[in-house]
Amino acid sequence: MNTIAPNLPPVASREEWEAARKALLQKEKEATRARDALNAERRRLPMVKIEKDYEFDGPQGKVKLLDLFEGRSQLVLRHFMFDPRWEKGCPSCSAAADEVSDGLLKHLHARDTTFVTVSRAPLDKIEAYKASKGWRFPWYSSFGSSFNYDFHVTLDESVAPIEYNYRTKAEYAQTSDAEFFNAEQPIEMPGHSFFLRVGDDVYHTYSMFARGAEMLGGSYYFLDLTALGRQEDWEEPKGRAAAPRGAQPDFAE
Repeated sequence: MNTIAPNLPPVASREEWEAARKALLQKEKEATRARDALNAERRRLPMVKIEKDYEFDGPQGKVKLLDLFEGRSQLVLRHFMFDPRWEKGCPSCSAAADEVSDGLLKHLHARDTTFVTVSRAPLDKIEAYKASKGWRFPWYSSFGSSFNYDFHVTLDESVAPIEYNYRTKAEYAQTSDAEFFNAEQPIEMPGHSFFLRVGDDVYHTYSMFARGAEMLGGSYYFLDLTALGRQEDWEEPKGRAAAPRGAQPDFAE
């Protein structure tokens, strides 16, 4: 093997490349089997019945959590960061929303699953921002309700103790993220929650936050398969990207 430029992959013959690729394939198969096992374990989690009568604002007026299912059995709900004081939604959440296609919605519907987005901003701001982006997915406002606080995506110690991604503020104090949680409150955070409908009863089955959201954003996973990767400064091997970014999921140029 030889190198044509510093920090780039070495150049190999087709035979050398295939041998290295087969070795990596074994690890990929192990990771696939581990992911299948993890998914099965996720499906075995218990679920919690939703007892609160949450109310949301939508284009057709007031709706309940049950209504968000649109008659289907499952609900995938994206917690989109949009503080009522803001005129625009979060850039990172917006980048993820850009990837929600009509085809994706159709495919989820074919498997008895509905996708919606919920933000704390009032509906008029949501509708204006949605129109400016050309998005077509359902988007509801939880303005005035406890929904965001109960699902730990709006953090405000005057309302409830801080908890995010299943850690308390005291636990975050021991991590590199401690300073962030001292920011001006309320703090909006991203996440996804998943629900199951049994008759007219709704159950919370799963929520994920932080980097867990990457599983529902296609661009990162596409880039993970390339030689230059995500081109962010935390990745290995170092020095491969000419202009590495921070962990910047808004995909700004």
